[in-house]
Amino acid sequence: MYSIARNLLFQLSAETAHELTLDALSAAARLRLLPALAPAVPKAPVEVMGLRFDNPVGLAAGLDKNGSCIDGLGALGFGFIEIGTITPRPQPGNPKPRLFRIPEAKGVINRMGFNNAGVDALVANVKAARFRGILGINIGKNFDTPVENAVHDYLICMRKVYEHASYITVNISSPNTPGLRDLQYGESLRLLLSRLKQEQALLAQEQGRYVPLAVKIAPDMDSEQLAGVAECVMQEQMDAVIATNTTLSRAGVEGLAHGDEAGGLSGAPLTERSTQVIAELYSLLGDSVPIIGVGGITGGADAKDKLDAGAKLVQIYSGFIYAGPKLISDCVMACR
Repeated sequence: MYSIARNLLFQLSAETAHELTLDALSAAARLRLLPALAPAVPKAPVEVMGLRFDNPVGLAAGLDKNGSCIDGLGALGFGFIEIGTITPRPQPGNPKPRLFRIPEAKGVINRMGFNNAGVDALVANVKAARFRGILGINIGKNFDTPVENAVHDYLICMRKVYEHASYITVNISSPNTPGLRDLQYGESLRLLLSRLKQEQALLAQEQGRYVPLAVKIAPDMDSEQLAGVAECVMQEQMDAVIATNTTLSRAGVEGLAHGDEAGGLSGAPLTERSTQVIAELYSLLGDSVPIIGVGGITGGADAKDKLDAGAKLVQIYSGFIYAGPKLISDCVMACR
């Protein structure tokens, strides 16, 4: 059924197809049709960050930026869902077209630019959702906020989503917001994470509930830079690292239609590099900080490779576009 739907959707622009798919999932969830339509997903419970997940396969941030389709996505069998990236103020993102499929390589390039309706709209959507599973909320900065003031944007979002999130992800690795990736390095990273951990402690005391804090990193780092990240997340006692975001590399899509578009590349061309980053991070972190593996999971074997490399959980996005809901059950079966 999904292959038929995909063939029709792929006749449309990538962003139009994306919006139609979310609308259809939301409608199916309201009519309670999805349990009958989606493939059954076996139970494979795992505990990470002090949270119990029904299975280790989650949805990566970016697909549902505003939390408008939580119930639809939640009915497909994911062990957890991550929504966002959200910013304090609404912003339109980059000019269209800004999302491109590369079917020959099972790849996607996006330069969306954190297009979203703002944190207040996301919180309203979360409150309205029936979903009661593990919900991650991914936070970022507005494009026009200077990098030196970025912490203020993250704090605004963190304070507003804290009571509604199972965990919070700090996105400092999108290539589509100018200067954002500078926050991944050295003193900039330490100061940001230190301030967010301080706020986490205050919110936990105020609300009587500890919400884990993860940081999402890019795959385009050398070994020295990865070692710096590992040292910082251990020092600041972060609850998880998500590896990885999209890549600026064009390896695997050279010469293909849309392969030279600006933006971040995801999907199968990223598989090997993201798994390498996970393995290198695990060699530095061990089990002191759990790793959530994401990047190029197009089948169950890819998910298992990331767990074997050291990840405790995995997330899918671009592979989900190409393979559909069956990818969830395939990955869970491979990871059991």
